[in-house]
Amino acid sequence: MSSVTTLELDIEPITPKFGAYVLDIDVSEDLTDDVIAAIRAALVDRKLLVFTGQALTPDSQITFGRRFGELTASHPVMPSYSREFPEIWQIDSIDGTAKNDEWHTDVTFVQRPPLGSILRAVQIPPYGGDTLWADLEQAYESLSDPVRALVDGLQAEHDGNREFGDYLRQNGGNDWDEGKVTRLDPVTHPVVRIHPESGRKALFVNPWFTRRILGVSDAESRGILDALYAHITRPDFVIKHRWSEGDVLMWDNRSTVHYAVNDYGDNRRIMHRVTIKGDEPFGPTSLS
Repeated sequence: MSSVTTLELDIEPITPKFGAYVLDIDVSEDLTDDVIAAIRAALVDRKLLVFTGQALTPDSQITFGRRFGELTASHPVMPSYSREFPEIWQIDSIDGTAKNDEWHTDVTFVQRPPLGSILRAVQIPPYGGDTLWADLEQAYESLSDPVRALVDGLQAEHDGNREFGDYLRQNGGNDWDEGKVTRLDPVTHPVVRIHPESGRKALFVNPWFTRRILGVSDAESRGILDALYAHITRPDFVIKHRWSEGDVLMWDNRSTVHYAVNDYGDNRRIMHRVTIKGDEPFGPTSLS
């Protein structure tokens, strides 16, 4: 593949519309505002950016993340990596709650899900442990006109209790959106989200946290969601990344879902993630 230039960045597309390798950038450096703006523009456009050959520390990962906005706590419920680095969630395979082997968009069970995440490989298994990302904008665009008209008007309930409720009750949560998390109340988001920077539409449901479509029967809800999940995860919209030492990946949480493949047996896999604070999703009916 030949590289192309977006503003000051050299990028190598992974597919025509989704994903890109960002070349010749050391994200641990004090990058200029213009370079940060170019990375953000590329993130909105490509939705998934891959930086290879990086040497980030917890400090420099946090510093890089803060260039794109305020960072959240590591997670609303799960503990931070350490008191020194409360923004980092250590996703460690020895912790059964951190496998992440189901399609999801990060933390959609809160009113303002993260804008995006930055993930770096700390310890990778000798084989397996890839991550899949799917493009929710392409998934929406490829729907037929009648189905787009249907989903444009739907709202869905998102709930994190199935995954994190027991842990929260036993251990308490973190500070999130300027308040201590003590309970996980279901929230409502549009099934189709309009990207606040690009104006493009994307499906905004995921199997891990979306519980039901509002205003329809349980059977109709299950049928709609099952059809959307099967559509979202078609290979046409999916990128699979094989991790290498020094990889740092950044994705737009407003237009993607991802899945960490659990195929590495008893080998240990450790990743460090920071998330950028987001805003409340809005959909087509919000503009009418």
